[in-house]
Amino acid sequence: MTTQALILLPRLRVQNANAISSPLTWGFPSMTAILGFTHALERALKKELRFLGVGVVCHSFDPQVADGKYEKSFILMRKPLKKDGGTAALTEEGRTHMTISLVIKAEGDALKEPDEEELASYILNMAHTLRIAGGNILPELRKTKKITPSITLWHSDTESQKETWLKIRRQLLPGFILLSREDLLLEETLRLREKNKEATSLDALLALSSITYEATKEDKGDVEWNIRKKSGWIVPITIGYQAISELYPAGKIESARDEQTPFQFVENIYSLGEWKSPHRVPFLNKILWRYESDKEKGLYRCINQPVTI
Repeated sequence: MTTQALILLPRLRVQNANAISSPLTWGFPSMTAILGFTHALERALKKELRFLGVGVVCHSFDPQVADGKYEKSFILMRKPLKKDGGTAALTEEGRTHMTISLVIKAEGDALKEPDEEELASYILNMAHTLRIAGGNILPELRKTKKITPSITLWHSDTESQKETWLKIRRQLLPGFILLSREDLLLEETLRLREKNKEATSLDALLALSSITYEATKEDKGDVEWNIRKKSGWIVPITIGYQAISELYPAGKIESARDEQTPFQFVENIYSLGEWKSPHRVPFLNKILWRYESDKEKGLYRCINQPVTI
């Protein structure tokens, strides 16, 4: 039987990560960026090791924005002066500093190595050579037992799995895990269609993502305005891409980044996510994200406890 384990990369300090994940949303980087990082890490390790999924926990999030009177704007980086002394055009970009932990489920013969601490340190050192969502991973401020990378074997029996997850999730506090909530999006879409048959999933996404004030009458007849409560910390997220063109053969599209790979034009797929404290997540499988693709439908997305629609 193939050896499986959980790799914990705790408290990664990321500087200047991309905070604009789509034309409509900004904030925490897209899960495509997180899975892209773990895929690059898996290839860089050059070991008999395969990553099966990754869970991400956010401990701190510091978007580089300036406060306005009614809204916030990103602080843009000024480019060097041109040869004539003029200023170069600004490129709109959003940056954020953040501290995250990654829980990676892996399998492979490399996990049979006797020195698990050495392997965990090797994986962490290799991670520091890569970027997460375009951001740099900074060195640790201090070394303590709490933020040491670890590898914990994942056994097949249920009781052992529960104990392992309880042990790891204590190390993820305080923080919040990003989970998929496609089920809420489906429920809201069906609810809106009861009132309006032409309602779409986009209407449901906007309804659940926006801040809505509603009036309530008090006993004395006065009206009080309050923000409508939601079932949890719900946020709009992007989870992948949907094809908007045919799949072109490699090298047919000019100026493509890779001339050895087939090319396809795509657009973002939007969904709902929920930030939840680790101690409220009873099972490991609920936090793991992984890839799913359907070439016939042109669907390339990241899934986490998928919902049948």
